[in-house]
Amino acid sequence: MKILCEKNRLLAGINTVAKAVSYKSTLDILQCILIEAYENRIRLTANDTELGIETIIEGQILEQGQIALEAKIFSEIIKKSPDNEIFIETEENGKTNIECEQIHCSIMGKEGDDFTHLPEVSGENTVTISQFDLKETISQTIFSISDNENNKLMTGELLKVSGNTFSLTSLDGHRISVRRVTLADSYEDMEVIVPGKSLQEVSKILTGGAEEQVELCITDKHILFAFDQTRVVTRLLKGKFYNIEQMLSSDYETRIRVNRMDFLRCLDRSSLFTRESDKKPIILRMENDRMEIMISSQIGSMQEELAISKEGKDLVIGFNPRFLSDALRAIEEEEVDVYLINSIAPCTFRDEERKYLYLILPINVNNADF
Repeated sequence: MKILCEKNRLLAGINTVAKAVSYKSTLDILQCILIEAYENRIRLTANDTELGIETIIEGQILEQGQIALEAKIFSEIIKKSPDNEIFIETEENGKTNIECEQIHCSIMGKEGDDFTHLPEVSGENTVTISQFDLKETISQTIFSISDNENNKLMTGELLKVSGNTFSLTSLDGHRISVRRVTLADSYEDMEVIVPGKSLQEVSKILTGGAEEQVELCITDKHILFAFDQTRVVTRLLKGKFYNIEQMLSSDYETRIRVNRMDFLRCLDRSSLFTRESDKKPIILRMENDRMEIMISSQIGSMQEELAISKEGKDLVIGFNPRFLSDALRAIEEEEVDVYLINSIAPCTFRDEERKYLYLILPINVNNADF
C-alpha cells in the first residue's frame, strides 16, 4: 500500500475513529486502526467489538492495500508531523514507513485480514434526523445515565420513534431525563436501548448542522449512525427499558416559575460550600413570591433569595444541587416551570408541550442545619 494524504485530513480521520479503539484490550488488533486504500478512497476503521467507527478521507492512492497500525503510536506520529503531505508505504512484512518532509518513521503493522470489520447493518427500520437535533437530544439527556455496570440498562438510553416524534430517555435511579424533537417525516413505532458511551462518541463527531442529516438504521442487535463520510455502529443493550410513563405524573400541589439563569448562578455559588462526596442537600424554601436557597456544610454556608411566581402551597424541599444544575443547563428557555407535590416526592422541570422533562428525587432535609 502506498498513499499520500494531507496531515490535517489524516489526523481528523484518526481522531474520529480513535474513539472506538480499545486501548486496554489484551487483543493487540483491537488497539489498532485499519487503513484501507481501494477504489480511489482511503478508509480508516476502529472497532472494539461493541462500538465500531469508520470514516473516509481524501487522499492519493499510489498503490492499493491495507494495514492495521497501533492507534496510539500512529496517532502521535501524525500529530507531531509538519502540516504537509504525509506519505505512507507498507512492505510485505508489515513494516510501515511514514514520511513527511525530512521526517522518516517506521512502525510494524498487522495484516488487515485479522481486523474485525464493522457488521453490515441494513433493513427497513431507517430514520432520518438532523445532526443538530440528534446532538442536542444527546447532550440534554446523557448526563443522567448511570455509570454502574451492574445495571446495564441504566448505562444506556431509550431511543424511541413514534410517528414523527423522536425521543431519548435516560435515568440513573435518582433522576429521569426526557428530550423529544419533531422529525420531518413519520415512521413506524420503534424503540431500542443504545449504550450511553456510544451516544457520547456520536455526539462528539457530529458537527451539529441543522441542514445536515444523520441516517439511523436499526436492527434487533445493532444501530448504525451514518452521516457525512462516517459510519458508527454499536451493539444495542438487551432487555426491556423501565416504564417511564408509569413514573411520571401530571399531579402537583406547588408550581413555581423562576428565571433559569438566576437559579443556575445561585446553584453555582452554592457549590463553593460543598463537595460532591459530602452529599449535602441544597434546601429550597418557597413562600409567596420568593424562594430562599440555603446550604450549610463544614466549609461554610450560604443563603440567597430569588423572585418567583408561585401557584399552590408553600414548601421546603432538599436536592442534590448538581442534579438541579444539570437539568437547568439542558433547558434553553429564559424561565422554567418546576412542579412539586411535597417534600418527599420528586420535582419535575417540564414545558407545556413536554419537549423536555427532568424528574429529580429529593433528599431528606429533616437533619439539615437550617
